[in-house]
Amino acid sequence: GKEVIIANAIIAILTIGGQQLFSFFTFSCPCHVGQNLIYGLAFLGVPALILLIVGYALNNQTWRLVMGKRSHFGKVTPSNRLLKCKLVCFVLCSITGRALVAPVTWLAVTLINGSYYICAVSEYVPGYYYGAAPNVTASERSRILATFPCSQLVPPELTRARDEVILLLRYQSQVAGWLLIAVVVITVFLSYCLASCFSPLSFLHFRYWSSYVHNEQELFDEATEQHSRLYAMQHVKKFFGFVPGSENVKEIRIPSLREWQAISGLAFLKRVDEEHYDYSLLHDWALKERANGKYLRIDAD
Repeated sequence: GKEVIIANAIIAILTIGGQQLFSFFTFSCPCHVGQNLIYGLAFLGVPALILLIVGYALNNQTWRLVMGKRSHFGKVTPSNRLLKCKLVCFVLCSITGRALVAPVTWLAVTLINGSYYICAVSEYVPGYYYGAAPNVTASERSRILATFPCSQLVPPELTRARDEVILLLRYQSQVAGWLLIAVVVITVFLSYCLASCFSPLSFLHFRYWSSYVHNEQELFDEATEQHSRLYAMQHVKKFFGFVPGSENVKEIRIPSLREWQAISGLAFLKRVDEEHYDYSLLHDWALKERANGKYLRIDAD
């Protein structure tokens, strides 16, 4: 839907801005044999991997898939098992597609920029690509080529050779970046086409279904907020003797030291029976203890 497109566009823009700032403040090629490749690939791959993991972690569907232990297909049959596998594959593809927006944007922008690629592979450029190759050993040539990303380290007589190598590597990097963008765009387009072809819904029915799912999630979140607030309010009222926000509080309850200790500390989700859990220490106390003890009247005047 439109929300997905807008969200993906925002993620891409933020990734581009972050990449530019990241490059400006942190990237500095070591210009040393054996270190350039590791440094360049680290700046290319590690942020992309982190963005991919973050993309998975921030998607609610990921946690629904991970935490969905119980199947809602009823009795396990071959057809139900096949349907469940198809559903899992579809959800995984959807999650992966969303998660790939930021890392693919990072890789495309960094390749089009070219600095990381130039740093990573400069020492591996064959000598026949440029005319000013000095008559030196292969190891010495690699050492000289490794300094090319750092113009201040290149001798004046090799300036032209350096410019040719940098232009060649920037060309390769930018072509790779645009090819990556083209492959991603074509893949996304074909994926949408295939999904539309195999969808059991018509176009308008699919739009209605998308709208329903969106509205259902919004209403469910609102109901969850209100329900949990009302449920928690009952336990708070039992502990303190009044409902938060009440204008005319007649009396308050003074919790005992033992009760303060019972609701303090680290809270772990604790199973009560086959169907219920204690959500917190206050929840556990409210379900188990009677609210006896000292009450103090409040003078309304």
